[in-house]
Amino acid sequence: MPAHSALLAAAIAIATAVFLLPSASRLSWTPRGRFADMILANATIYTADPARPFADAMAVRAGRVLRVGTYGSVKELKGRHTYELNLSGKIVLPGFIDSHVHFIDGGLQLARVPLRGVSSKDDFISKVKEAVRDKFHGQWILGGGWNNDVWGGDFPTAAWLDDISPDNPVWLSRMDGHMGVANSLAMKIAGIDKNTNDPIGGTIMRTTEGEPTGLLVDTAMKLVFDVIQEVSIRERRDALLRASTHALKRGVTTVVDVGSYFPGSSAEKTWQDFSDIYEWAHSMGKMTIRACLFFPMPTWSRTSDLIDEHGRSLSQWIHLGGVKAFLDGSLGSSSALFHEPYEGDLGNSGLQVVDMDNLLNRTIESDRAGLQVAIHAIGDKANDMLLDMFDKVVDSNGVKDRRFRIEHAQHLAPGAANRFGKHGTIASVQPDHVLDDANSAAKKIGIERAERSSYKFRSLLAGGARLTFGSDWPVSDINPLQAIQTAMSRKPPGWEVPWIPAERLSLDESLKAHTISAAYACFLDHVVGSLSEGKYADFVVLLSTSWDEFSNDLPGHVLATYVSGKQAYP
Repeated sequence: MPAHSALLAAAIAIATAVFLLPSASRLSWTPRGRFADMILANATIYTADPARPFADAMAVRAGRVLRVGTYGSVKELKGRHTYELNLSGKIVLPGFIDSHVHFIDGGLQLARVPLRGVSSKDDFISKVKEAVRDKFHGQWILGGGWNNDVWGGDFPTAAWLDDISPDNPVWLSRMDGHMGVANSLAMKIAGIDKNTNDPIGGTIMRTTEGEPTGLLVDTAMKLVFDVIQEVSIRERRDALLRASTHALKRGVTTVVDVGSYFPGSSAEKTWQDFSDIYEWAHSMGKMTIRACLFFPMPTWSRTSDLIDEHGRSLSQWIHLGGVKAFLDGSLGSSSALFHEPYEGDLGNSGLQVVDMDNLLNRTIESDRAGLQVAIHAIGDKANDMLLDMFDKVVDSNGVKDRRFRIEHAQHLAPGAANRFGKHGTIASVQPDHVLDDANSAAKKIGIERAERSSYKFRSLLAGGARLTFGSDWPVSDINPLQAIQTAMSRKPPGWEVPWIPAERLSLDESLKAHTISAAYACFLDHVVGSLSEGKYADFVVLLSTSWDEFSNDLPGHVLATYVSGKQAYP
């Protein structure tokens, strides 16, 4: 969120200069006997640890929390070389964990056509026209983030793009990643015409005469993906570094990267990102943020072999999480799978993008191999199908600590929220999607269904789910403080009243969903997620100088982000 005034910018600069560790000092920390490298003093520390929820001092040594408590209890750890950081009452939180990102794609999108927030057809066309100006003949124009609901609902078409990009193929993905628009040149290169059949699990949108409009949904996107110029390794490596900087600026110290795997895309892309990008960054000492990686479920045996060879963690930076699959599409693309049809489209109840017998068999095999399973489900029918399937997996493989994850869990049929508790299923949700869907859900599925089924955060907690927050970046921006505010208020921009107020969460519940519960949801709660002795000293400092101030007016920015006790931002 941008600074709202020069005064705020000045305040941040002053506070950083006065209270934060100089860069020259923070590079020289080394363990020295029993003493701490750094002590945080005079702070308001929210630990996310139920054994000690709050503290006012913390000692750090060798990148880990040495002790948390009163200043009197940690001052004995102060030696001649210990740096003491007096925070004058400022709020300290555990580093945020973003439970669902497409990290490399997010970093790439930061350098592409930015269409998030575009509010009119003219603005959409202008953004693309500006991008074409910098490209040579034949070079692809790529971008994303558009949301047709913002400008009234009309979908973009190839006709919007053809006049401004006759010599450049264009592909622009919708904000949810389940739909995109191509210009006519891109469709020609991909071989898409009126005779092209819809692939299984996807749709080529057409005019009444049967001509493709340029819009491709879910697996139909693969027709264009297969012909887009390959992004170079250098661009993808730059994207990781760019994404890491962006996340740290927002206070995120750990991400769960579910990869560059979408319906219609190649499973190999995620593996290439692992070998070409993550392993490279790790070997070159360029990792600045912790990443827990999920791989496409069709490659579950390869994932299992990798973990058998290296263990669950390659280092403190890279953790191997499990496997990811899809069951349906998205609400915005009218491809989320519901029990009832979409409003005004009685022949459409959404898309099931995978065969259920195939998904069940692969899930049983993945689970038997000890892999954590995360599956995308947005519509109420998709969520019910997954919950039924998880029962079958447990019947087949027995009871164990498996932590099934349902990614998104956006729309739930009556009673479904209570079923999450049966196997301790993780509900991996994205609060900031509320900001987009509150206005569009009623149009898509009707007011009554929308208010009965949508984003049931409190119901999920009450039903025994472990709730974890993420952004789905680049679908929504990485912004934990905003996500926490959204979960508490459920007020989209311009709304005077909350959307489904009974599902609001408290500050404590929301903070835990972005910290300790998020760590639990990816089996990292033993090393991150709370400021507890022995865990990595990942934390953020906020401008707020008391808990009351913080509770009543959540800041839009973090003042500083620390990873392993070292200042990583600014």
